[in-house]
Amino acid sequence: MSFFKRLKDKLMGNPAEEEKLEALDNEQDADLQELDLDEANETAAIETVDVEVVEQIEESPKMEIVKEAAVEPSTEIEKEQPEIQPEVQDLEVQELAVIEDTPVEEKKPSAWSITQKFKAGLEKTRNSFTSKVNDLVARYRKVDEDFFEELEDLLLQADVGFETVMELMDKLRFEVQRKNIKDTNGIQAVISEKLVEIYEQGEEDLIDLNMQPDGELTVILFVGVNGVGKTTTIGKLAHRLKTQGKTVVLAAGDTFRAGAIDQLQVWGDRVGCEVIKQSEGSDPAAVMYDAIRAAKNRKADVLICDTAGRLQNKVNLMNELEKVHRVISREIPNAPHEVLLALDATTGQNALVQAQTFKEATNVTGIVLTKLDGTAKGGIVLAIRNKLHIPVKFVGLGEKMDDLQPFDAERYVYGLFADGLDKELENNED
Repeated sequence: MSFFKRLKDKLMGNPAEEEKLEALDNEQDADLQELDLDEANETAAIETVDVEVVEQIEESPKMEIVKEAAVEPSTEIEKEQPEIQPEVQDLEVQELAVIEDTPVEEKKPSAWSITQKFKAGLEKTRNSFTSKVNDLVARYRKVDEDFFEELEDLLLQADVGFETVMELMDKLRFEVQRKNIKDTNGIQAVISEKLVEIYEQGEEDLIDLNMQPDGELTVILFVGVNGVGKTTTIGKLAHRLKTQGKTVVLAAGDTFRAGAIDQLQVWGDRVGCEVIKQSEGSDPAAVMYDAIRAAKNRKADVLICDTAGRLQNKVNLMNELEKVHRVISREIPNAPHEVLLALDATTGQNALVQAQTFKEATNVTGIVLTKLDGTAKGGIVLAIRNKLHIPVKFVGLGEKMDDLQPFDAERYVYGLFADGLDKELENNED
């Protein structure tokens, strides 16, 4: 499958799959309409019974006597009335209970809506980086060495990273020579394709979490320095897992930062997850022990663990993380199943330094890059992947609950080169 075909399918979605989803939605709507019709018929039947009973009561001699005498209703009528009314009320209560107990399934977002999140989230980077690339393409009609040198500088300014830029330049030069490309028309598409190749490095399913089979507890350990949005990301990931039908428990292991436990509790209340916690200053490993026991007792699917992030006290922090890791592994073999490192994209190359430090102390399995929508140097994604060989599993593209998205290389490069690629996609049907 060509790059453009794969890109278009990813961005726009598979038409056949979209038709299946639409048919399923229509079928569900039809079922709801049928259910509403049955409820309406049942309600009408109840109302008919009410009318008939009332008519019988009004036509009875006792009622006539009551009307003529203008006195209070007889005790016999009072006995008849309550026999009907509670049944109707009980039925209404049961119907309300059924409605409240019925889980509300959120519709799966379309491929295009996810693509739009990447496009909007990378707007700052695109306005800064891509506008300069467009100016470069406009000034250079031919692809020559001067063009490559200026493109190299632009990529470095976008925090793509020196090693990644050098590799990209080598691939671009080879591709230009192989295809005998003379002018700069369509060069953005070539750059995009090579960026995706560099990120994926021939690997697949980079973003999938290591979820355990049904009935077994999956433990996800979050690490990262203070201020990167770690606790907020935990809340958003918990929300994401909850919408997938998972039972999630949170462990407040950051017991040293003031307000960290309360912040996680707020997210737990907001998402609907239980938070296992102790008082500030407690031993984080003890919190993890309690959280694992609680999650097992509640038959939870996922336990997400928060940790401290005092990088300025590096030795103590890393010793603490090792102890937490050891306690988790003792209680659940092969756990934690994921160690996710939260990094602030706005810090640029400093995020790369943090990633290297945590990689030395913990077995980091994936990166969660927060605040990607707030930086003009979104190229740090490629630098982290290419230098540390750790996949970026999630990216934060906004402040909303569902703005934490699984990272996708094609959507990422589309977000970088949206304007130019839109034109190329229109001209490429393959």
